[in-house]
Amino acid sequence: MVFSSLIFLYFFLPITLLIYFITPNQLRNAILIVASLVFYAWGEPVYIFLMLFSTVIDYVYGLLIDKYRYRKSTARALLVCSLVGNLGILGFFKYYGFLVENINSLFGLHFEVTTLPLPVGISFYTFQTMSYIIDVYRDKVPVQKNLIAFGTYVTMFPQLVAGPIVAYGDVSKQLANRQITISLFGEGTQLFIRGLAKKVLLANHIGMLWSSIKATAMSDVTVATSWIGILAFTLQIYFDFSGYSDMARGLGKMFGFELTKNFNYPYIATSVSEFWRRWHMSLGSWFREYVYIPLGGNRVGIVKQLRNLFVVWFLTGLWHGASWNFIIWGLYFGCFIVMENLFLHKWLQHLPRGIGNLYTLLIVMVGWVFFDLDRLSAALAYVEAMFGLGTHHFIDNNTYYYLSTNLIILLLAILAATPLPKRMFLALKQRYPLGSAILSPILYVLFLFLSTAYLVNDTYNPFLYFRF
Repeated sequence: MVFSSLIFLYFFLPITLLIYFITPNQLRNAILIVASLVFYAWGEPVYIFLMLFSTVIDYVYGLLIDKYRYRKSTARALLVCSLVGNLGILGFFKYYGFLVENINSLFGLHFEVTTLPLPVGISFYTFQTMSYIIDVYRDKVPVQKNLIAFGTYVTMFPQLVAGPIVAYGDVSKQLANRQITISLFGEGTQLFIRGLAKKVLLANHIGMLWSSIKATAMSDVTVATSWIGILAFTLQIYFDFSGYSDMARGLGKMFGFELTKNFNYPYIATSVSEFWRRWHMSLGSWFREYVYIPLGGNRVGIVKQLRNLFVVWFLTGLWHGASWNFIIWGLYFGCFIVMENLFLHKWLQHLPRGIGNLYTLLIVMVGWVFFDLDRLSAALAYVEAMFGLGTHHFIDNNTYYYLSTNLIILLLAILAATPLPKRMFLALKQRYPLGSAILSPILYVLFLFLSTAYLVNDTYNPFLYFRF
């Protein structure tokens, strides 16, 4: 079940909200757990037991670490056991096949690889439970002694399958006591509808353009067409993932939770480092808090600092998937961030903002090629087409067709990826408060109506980050 489905919008969500609000406060966490298990089981009933197993085991580890807090060696051993268990489960389901295939290739062996379906959301909820255990060990958060409350934190369906990755400390108080006001519920509804419109009206439409271009034989792709294609994917993945994150945060508000903001207009960044401070912010915060800083961060010598950056970006790539493409993608960005730390950042500071933004977009768009195309050879062939290497023509009739049929949606998406629409709306709201108060609800109803109409008639409705 996905948020942008009719069954979620008009069946699951209204029923869940109704039951939730007629239930006494002390039982609402239990209602959320049941609803979350139904939501997860809709597509993957077997893997519910894996998620529940992880939840119970880390709940117990948290209690044990707290009990033996003053016996450092015991607490440390419990921490290590928890981390090894979590990483072992994640590694088995996500990386087992990749590891065996590479061992076979490297040593000429023939171990059989059993393809296992990847449990949806395992990378997200595993990182959440790991962060909880680490923070309990560090004494940064109090141990959660209520299993229902801890289960709510892990399984809460708004952020269960594709984030944002929520630190336990950010919601610990809300798990015990949260106030749901009409104002907060209204904010959540608006945020959810904006995310839905991003996903359905922009990401889905633009995604079909990218799917069409990348399905074309590479020898027939012109330079101009290749750039149109990767621009389409650049916009698709932003509106797909940020739209999902907006819906998740909006749902969180409806149930009384303030979830972590995950995007802050990344495509206006003027450096690769800034881009990653604005993109998938909860993942960046996780790696900074639990990998980069423990390794020494930037408090060590330059050589170790560069090592720390490459470790983080290797793991960032690997987190996204069991593929050399993802590892190369992560290290690719790591190289540019290292160069910016060494010298590029000083140069960029003296350049006009527009040049820094073009530089960043160029690096990011090339990176998205390696992110989305499954095979390294296919990604390299696509990059060759982008830069006119080989026998690729610059433009052809297909290019004109793609432009003529998609120019308006591309321009609208480019505009929507900037803060300009929000600034314009706030300016109008300040200048015409009565008019905006009347117009705003009409716009949200229109967004919901158009999104619903699209979903009724369309079968193309993927969520790109579900595969992670």
